Amino acid sequence: MRIGVVGVGRMGRPIALRLVSAGHSVLVHDPDATAVAGLATAPLREVAEHGEVLLTVLPGTPELAAVSASLGAVPGVWIDLTSADPREIPGISHERRFVGAPMSGGPEAAASGDLRFFTGGDADAVAVARDVLGTLGEVIEVGPDAASGYTVKLLANLLWFGQSVAAAEALLLGQRMGLEPGALRALLADSPGASAYLSGWAPRLLEGDYLQTFGLDRVVEELDSLTGLAADFGIPFELSAVVARLHHEALERFGPVDGELLATALLEERAGRLLRDA
Repeated sequence: MRIGVVGVGRMGRPIALRLVSAGHSVLVHDPDATAVAGLATAPLREVAEHGEVLLTVLPGTPELAAVSASLGAVPGVWIDLTSADPREIPGISHERRFVGAPMSGGPEAAASGDLRFFTGGDADAVAVARDVLGTLGEVIEVGPDAASGYTVKLLANLLWFGQSVAAAEALLLGQRMGLEPGALRALLADSPGASAYLSGWAPRLLEGDYLQTFGLDRVVEELDSLTGLAADFGIPFELSAVVARLHHEALERFGPVDGELLATALLEERAGRLLRDA
């Protein structure tokens, strides 16, 4: 299949390379010359018209909106993997064969083909998307609305960010009471308060890894999108608003750097201790 890929950064590059390895004809576009090294490149418009599929792998909503405004009509099926604001999708998908397929997983999962995609769109377009995305991971069909997958992805991230903050507070308090954070984490991961975060990712935090595969500013962007959605529909959002506020404060403290768990670093700083075993 002929596939155009727009955005070959930390996620887009391993995705493009995996598609090439699967035998597809891949043409890419990215303003970063380093990112496109070793791949066939072309201007944005030419990449969009390369063949049956356009795949966009962009940092966030502003970049997706900018690409959409630059493209006009897209001749093939447009599959977008960006974690974007679902309110923007109707305008982007209008009169296009568009599949919203925001992805879950980091660069390692992209390279190994272990991503997950929450897909929404017209059934025929989703069938094309399934053929392409099946090379990259698991395809989960959410429904015919192209915006649906974005909603699921942002809500999943909301719970993730909320769990990271709640776990940090619990571990900091337990540590202050004399418990080793590693042992406490293991006990909590086998309790009624267990979560994928406690089981799979908190151990990396206890080693000082704040997950530098995603920008703190992008975390805030996603949380702001959800805060806006809740306000638009009059949905209570009190607890999640606290999570959003903490991430805003972390962004003010550390700046727009990589590290999606830096709200935990902020809590550690305020507690005057690091979550590490003695």
